[in-house]
This record gives sequence, structure tokens and C-alpha cells, in this order.
Amino acid sequence: MLAQFGNSEQSMTSLEIAELCQKRHDSVKRTIEILSAKTEKREAVIACPHSVVVQKEANNRIYDVEVYVFTGEQGKLDSITVVAQLCPEFTAAIVKRWYELENQNAVQLPQTFAEALQLAADQARQLELAAPKVQYYDKVVDRSTLLNATQVAQKLGMSAVAMNKLLDDLDVYSRNVKRARVFKQWFIDAGYGELKQTELGYSQPMFTTKGEAWAIEKLVSEGVV
Repeated sequence: MLAQFGNSEQSMTSLEIAELCQKRHDSVKRTIEILSAKTEKREAVIACPHSVVVQKEANNRIYDVEVYVFTGEQGKLDSITVVAQLCPEFTAAIVKRWYELENQNAVQLPQTFAEALQLAADQARQLELAAPKVQYYDKVVDRSTLLNATQVAQKLGMSAVAMNKLLDDLDVYSRNVKRARVFKQWFIDAGYGELKQTELGYSQPMFTTKGEAWAIEKLVSEGVV
């Protein structure tokens, strides 16, 4: 069965309940409607579940089927009530099914010493690969203000002139503007930089924190830092 809805919670449909209890789906839906209906004599036994259309494959064909969907803790309790009403002997089966749904995404713990060693090695390798990025993003990048080239270069241990020459090769600055450095439009559109006006009226390229992070990552990947 291919469900046509998204939900981060575990869910179960009336069609799954019908298959689990070996009952006709229309009978299961009727039971749900009776239990969720409020009458003059009694309150509703279960909350009314929402309905969606799913696709069910049978006899090499795909059919659209309207089903009720039970989600979350309330849905779990209500679906168990429905099964208990339909056929009490299957109550344990639906409880087991909910347990399987709730644990299908659980972390699989290693079962042997060899598996535990492999897991530790894999985690160590992931930390090793992430270390440069963590170091530069968390320790070098200042996320609070715009920075000029000198400030960014100082964090990399080089001069602004040296850094800008490298950024020229990365197509960051426009070559059409003489006597001033101006970011190319793609750099600005990406949110990496802004052009600010100085007190003397000159344009000054300023790096955003996102642009600073990009420049640092690029220069690190180029092996210049």
C-alpha cells in the first residue's frame, strides 16, 4: 500500500487494520464511524480520525481507496479500541504492530564486539572529516556583524591584499571597476556580500557572515590556509 500523505508521527490506516484483522475494509470503516459518532445516549467512544485517499495494489492494478488514519498516542489507543470491538483476539496483534512502528526508526545497537568496534571507527572517521569545517565555522566565523576584507583576512592569518588576490581568481570581485573593489553580482545575490558606503562616499565591499564562511571554506579547500 502506497500512502499519499506525509506525517512525521507513526500512523496506521483503517485498511491496515482490516488486513491485520482479516476483515472487510468497509466493515472496519463502519465500526470506526459508529464508535466515533456522538448520539443522544452516549458520547463518542473514540475521536473521529481524518480520512485520506491512498493507493492499494491488487491483481497487478492500483486502486484509490479512502481510508481513516490513526496517528499519535490518541490514534494508537483509538485503533486498539476499534480492533477490540471488531475481534478481541487480534488486540495483541495490533499492539505489537504499533510497537514495531514506534521502534522501526530506533538506533540499532551493535550486537557483537566487532560491530561495536566498527561503529566506533565510523564515528571517529566522521568526526575527523568534520573537524576542519567545525573549526573554521564555529571558532573563526563571527556571525554577528559585516566584516571588511582586512578583518576576514586577519582571521585567516594573511593580509587583505593576499586574500583579495585569491578571491580575484575565484571570480568574487568585478574586474570592470578600476581603483575600487566591487563584488560581482552573483556574490551579492548569494547573500555573501554587501556594498556599503563609507563616510567619504566611497563604495566598500563588506562580507556577510555567510560570505565570510564561504571565503574561508573555499580558501581552506584550496589549501592556502
